Amino acid sequence: MRLRSRAWILTSASLLAAGLGISAGSADAADTAGAVGAAGAASGQYSVQDLGTLGGSHSEATAIDRTTVVGDSLTDGDAAEHAFAYDLRRHTMTDLGTLGGASSWATGVAGEYVVGQSDVVGGGATHGFAYDLRTRRMVDLGTLGGSTTTVAGLSGDTVVGTSSLPGDTVSHAFAYNLRTATMTDLGSLAGPSGDSTAAAVNGGIVVGSSSLPATPAATRHGFAYNLRTGATTDLGTLGGSASTATDISGSVVVGQSRTAGNGYAGYAYDLRTGVRTDLGSHLLTGELISGKVVVGGDSVLATTYDLTTDTTATVGPGKGVTQVNQILGTVMVGDNFAPNSLAFVARTENGEFTYLASLGGLNSYATQVNRQGVVAGSAALAPTEPFNANGPFHATVWVPDTQG
Repeated sequence: MRLRSRAWILTSASLLAAGLGISAGSADAADTAGAVGAAGAASGQYSVQDLGTLGGSHSEATAIDRTTVVGDSLTDGDAAEHAFAYDLRRHTMTDLGTLGGASSWATGVAGEYVVGQSDVVGGGATHGFAYDLRTRRMVDLGTLGGSTTTVAGLSGDTVVGTSSLPGDTVSHAFAYNLRTATMTDLGSLAGPSGDSTAAAVNGGIVVGSSSLPATPAATRHGFAYNLRTGATTDLGTLGGSASTATDISGSVVVGQSRTAGNGYAGYAYDLRTGVRTDLGSHLLTGELISGKVVVGGDSVLATTYDLTTDTTATVGPGKGVTQVNQILGTVMVGDNFAPNSLAFVARTENGEFTYLASLGGLNSYATQVNRQGVVAGSAALAPTEPFNANGPFHATVWVPDTQG
């Protein structure tokens, strides 16, 4: 389940930290006290709110817009995991149900639509869904003929993701129009028999990665698909053999590429001008973009790159492992493992970095922020046993104190 993926991230970061000579977990009393103190100080800038659960012991928030937080929660008796929508105005959590299977997970929200994935009747397969908050109806997005779809992004009335084709041996990126209830196969750079995956959508442009003609299947290039014209652009590389595309803002796509020296670096590609920018080796993974600022990591530190000034800056204190999960305007949110995982908010214009408090335990995770500055994620309750740092994790929002 998705909560386990958070545990895996924390474990991986702790192992990496150990390899760097940084103590992991709560064994280092000084580091732990410092982390707790920093998180506690954040309560003077943000108020932490527990969103509760659907009756089970755990929940997490995965996305937020102006008035709605979405995520997934264990149900009564921890029997299953269901997607939820939480209304920030009414302070109510709604169980979105499933497509007939046991579990569902919400991954995005925009206006009245929530998107995610759900088990289907019979088990074994998952389909993407869209849930209309006005009609309280969940729609199965279907597939491109195979058994499974996954959802990667939502922009306006367009959902993007990846679906298996008949036979489930090949998958293609797709775009689903919520107004017309139609799914479009975006194909691949290698033609119908090639493989492609969607990563993000902005306006009418979908980006992702695709196999290439007459090359090994593992060699892929980033692509951009224009939903208005049906044209696909091969984003190329920084001189190496392969690339990916991970995010888009306006006309600029970002991702990772092999270089001419067979190394790796992040890149930015402007679809309007055709200009490709080498972002360097500090933006190797998890590239995200908002406006003209790109953020990524090198598996330890997170770094921003300003495309206007060609300058870089380290995110946060430069200690432990820093992972940015979203950038929106000048605000970034993510997690800092140093040595314990703490959610944070950072700003690109002045380097300000703020830890976010938990719900009585030690650890917290931040996933998204909305335009009002409200951060969504999950945080630990107070431990129920003396030797544990954390109790169960609950979906959480952190509200700037300026909002009351």
